[in-house]
Amino acid sequence: MIPQFPLFVPTKGRFDSLHTITALEVIGCPYFAVIEKQEYKQYSEKISKNKIIVLPHQNEGLTVTRNWIWDYAQKELKTEFFWTMDDNIRAFYRLYKNQKYKMKSPKFLHCIEDFALRYQNLYITGMSYEMFVPKKSKVPPIIINTRIYSNMLIKTDIPYRNQLFYNDDTDLCLRILKDGHCTVQTNAFLADKIATMTVKGGMTDYYLKTDKRLQFAQELKKAHPDVVKIVRKWNRWHHEVDYRPFKKNKLRLRPGVVIDETPNEYGMKIINKSKGG
Repeated sequence: MIPQFPLFVPTKGRFDSLHTITALEVIGCPYFAVIEKQEYKQYSEKISKNKIIVLPHQNEGLTVTRNWIWDYAQKELKTEFFWTMDDNIRAFYRLYKNQKYKMKSPKFLHCIEDFALRYQNLYITGMSYEMFVPKKSKVPPIIINTRIYSNMLIKTDIPYRNQLFYNDDTDLCLRILKDGHCTVQTNAFLADKIATMTVKGGMTDYYLKTDKRLQFAQELKKAHPDVVKIVRKWNRWHHEVDYRPFKKNKLRLRPGVVIDETPNEYGMKIINKSKGG
């Protein structure tokens, strides 16, 4: 049971650290690595050529690349949804009875897709970070109307595109929420993302430049001064978003959808009760 919709991994300068791609290979999930032309040789030595898409542009940043992927999914593949994942995810987990279990198949992505397909106004769905859910913590299976980072299942035909250079994912979610639509973040399924600025390549060089952390926090605050403030944590600047105004946004079922009360495990079984098993 593989995902119903195409999954893209935009990646740059990380052909020696294929974290997300390796994680997808391990669980048998199909994907496309989206790369720039100047790095084709390095990536093609590590990834099957039929899994590589070469961008028509170079060195224009992740926002431009994400929008190209969106256009490609909509105009060329004509798919209703598409996945995009950052290239620094090590593994995926299921949270079950407050314990984490490493996924060994891509069935959980199919499960998330089926959830998204229930609703006519659910525009972005994605997994929370494994690091944000401490062991044995009690959290709800989903959080409605919050930010989705690093892994996004996006409804293709919505009238949006990424805009900001540094916080395009947060900005995209905020614009969607301000228009009365919904996002859903899952805690039932989690992504083990490596901390920002700890892996070379990608956007790391931009983040490490002097004052860039403050600059990208200011960029988001300028776009959304009503819900964003700038704070100093862990010896660096961060943005902080108030998502409380969007609690009023309600999910709306698609016509004819009836939710079965019987749990569907999608054939998933626990085969090892320890994290990493």
